[in-house]
Amino acid sequence: MKKFFAVPVLAVSAVALAACGGAAAEGEAASDASPITAEEVTAAQQAWGEGIVTIGKTFTDEGDFRAAAQEHINTHYAYGDDSTILFKPTLAAVDQFRETNDEALSYFVGTEGTEDGGFAIAPYTAVRWENNGTVIDEDGDMAVAMGNYFFTGTDGNETKVEYSFAYEKDDAGDLKIVLHHSSLPFSAE
Repeated sequence: MKKFFAVPVLAVSAVALAACGGAAAEGEAASDASPITAEEVTAAQQAWGEGIVTIGKTFTDEGDFRAAAQEHINTHYAYGDDSTILFKPTLAAVDQFRETNDEALSYFVGTEGTEDGGFAIAPYTAVRWENNGTVIDEDGDMAVAMGNYFFTGTDGNETKVEYSFAYEKDDAGDLKIVLHHSSLPFSAE
């Protein structure tokens, strides 16, 4: 069983530099990527949010929003990397799990005759993250982050969504999402 360590939100930089800042361990294959750091997770989250905003802006500007969404998926998710992707988006009830690239694309931009209205074409003007914490396995092969992210609509109102994302590095050393689970907060009403 692998050991895990938590990276507290307020001490992300210091702990990540001390614990994960080194090069790949001696004896690892040359193609192995360096260990994942907390800073890389934060950067991946920021880039993911910017991608959602870009898809919506492209839609509003009557551009090729499907291509923007496909680029977002290619950049941020491990589809096509022989990885199993566990994707349970917020606004999915009938087709809850998006195991393929096409299912993810449908969620982001919509498909007529499905429950998918196009989450990313809402549009949103900003996405901000409040991590509850990030866990990186001792080898730095996988990172899991959990918390809330907030989507700002064109009216300035934010929608709070709960999330858990897990990341692995691809052969190029880029973080890719292998788990994405999000949901609206529980309401007793």
